[in-house]
Amino acid sequence: MSKVAVVTGGTRGIGLSITKALIAEGYQVAALYHGNEEAAQKCAAETGAKVFKADVADFAQCQKTVADIEAALGPVGVLVNNAGITKDGMLHKMPEDNWHAVIETNLTSCFNMCRAVIEGMRARQFGRIINISSINGQKGQLGQCNYSAAKAGMLGFTRALALESAAKGITVNAICPGYIATDMTSAMPQEVLDSIIRQIPAARMGKPEEIADMVAFLASDKAAFITGSTMTVNGGQYIAA
Repeated sequence: MSKVAVVTGGTRGIGLSITKALIAEGYQVAALYHGNEEAAQKCAAETGAKVFKADVADFAQCQKTVADIEAALGPVGVLVNNAGITKDGMLHKMPEDNWHAVIETNLTSCFNMCRAVIEGMRARQFGRIINISSINGQKGQLGQCNYSAAKAGMLGFTRALALESAAKGITVNAICPGYIATDMTSAMPQEVLDSIIRQIPAARMGKPEEIADMVAFLASDKAAFITGSTMTVNGGQYIAA
């Protein structure tokens, strides 16, 4: 099996923890980033990951980037679709550009990246695809029609691709993190954080490493019989069948 993994949005936040976890499991990791050069170079220096700049909302860039990764590292065995943005706002005030930007970066990117790797995985009869969705793709969230739609769309995409790919030795699963302690959440006002934590039965926010550990498990041989599943990692905040 290939020990090359691609992590989109892999140089910061949850993505950086995923990059580190997969490297610890012996993978060569290609961490994709879009704009933050400083974070990308810091990630490369600290982890040894190879960093590649790409707009995952652009089909042609995804095709080229995967080709460059495979030329440098070898065939991609694991793909983690983690890249995502938010452009929040109530629907009645949401600019059209904010809808398209979030859908394309969070959902269309899954098609773009999976399309770039799936033929090779099918030919090799092996692959692991892990899509990072969100609790808000399961339950919705005020002010996030665009984000919730994109993250819910990832779940349907995951199930359909799992059905198409299972006989070819490829597993496709999704992870729905709850509220995770990252730079993004730490910038929230303390009263907002306190109100969020009151909604979590575990009485705390999650750690990026807890999402990364689930990714490492789903990428491993131990998870070979798990496909089309959604793993909810949210401290009990939202319990879905």
